[in-house]
Amino acid sequence: MTTSNQRHSPESQASPQSDTIATPRSIDEYISRQREELQALLTLTRQIFREALPEADERISWQMPTFWQGRNIIHFAAMKNHLGIYPGAETVAHFSAELERRGYKYAKGSIQIPYRSPLPHDLLRHLALWAKKVNSK
Repeated sequence: MTTSNQRHSPESQASPQSDTIATPRSIDEYISRQREELQALLTLTRQIFREALPEADERISWQMPTFWQGRNIIHFAAMKNHLGIYPGAETVAHFSAELERRGYKYAKGSIQIPYRSPLPHDLLRHLALWAKKVNSK
């Protein structure tokens, strides 16, 4: 039986192929493995997080691109129909009204941005900054 936390954890949201393909060693490698039409979106997401979190290290954690500064701050991942953003439960709760206003699906610790929607640069930047604040405690 899957618990609510397991169902919405970053690990359970990993791409379907993640169990059979070796974990990428870098964010560059992760992006290069994704569908060609998603690579620019993933690169832009990385750039937005890099600008918001210039002191954070980039790494792969939970088989996803991750920004880390003493601990995981925020993850992102290419899913079948959406860009997954994983800033943690406290950040998602803080931004829940904005996420609802924009019509994004979200759960404890995760946000789904449909590929058909424009990338919300400002929201991603604010999520990253807030996640750094709460995940650096």
